[in-house]
Amino acid sequence: MPLPAIDFWFDFSSPYSYIANEWVDAVAARHGRTVRRHAILLGVTFQAAELRPPVAFPLKGVYSLRDFARSARFEGLPYLPPADFPIPTQNAARVFWWLQATQGEAAAARWATAGLRGVFAQQLPLHQPAGLASLAIAQGLEPDAVQAVCADPQWKARLKQANDDAIAGGVFGAPFFKLDGEPFWGNDRRAQIERWLAQGPF
Repeated sequence: MPLPAIDFWFDFSSPYSYIANEWVDAVAARHGRTVRRHAILLGVTFQAAELRPPVAFPLKGVYSLRDFARSARFEGLPYLPPADFPIPTQNAARVFWWLQATQGEAAAARWATAGLRGVFAQQLPLHQPAGLASLAIAQGLEPDAVQAVCADPQWKARLKQANDDAIAGGVFGAPFFKLDGEPFWGNDRRAQIERWLAQGPF
């Protein structure tokens, strides 16, 4: 019987989600697991948890911008700060859920990876129609179809459901993981996740 998947919540505007997305599949595979991704909107979870983005705070905001880049370098990843930050990501997330429903987890995961890399390694303006169209073309998707998905009430409702489910499950930030029902918040929980997968609960 296959082991349970690792649930991974992310936002396309989260630098730490970009970093975590680059290691989570390899970590899961080493321990016979798969990854189930969930695109959400951080703003919605922040509101529910009465939180604010780290860059919204004096002093902490300056540190956070530095830490985004340093954390990427630590993992050997390219990092180019987006010209606009944070960005609205509801359209990219709606496309994620459309792909997950119509083409499967692998297609949705490819969109997630390409989108996160686009934002944080290529300065792709994913929140703008031209940026979204560029990503669609690179992924072999028809830009007009992608734009239609963004405006479709079905996929708006699907993203809302994903946000509601995340909050109901205790998710208040990104990246956020659940292994065997145990929650882990943040890219810096990788060592704990590795130990849990290797040795079980601690």
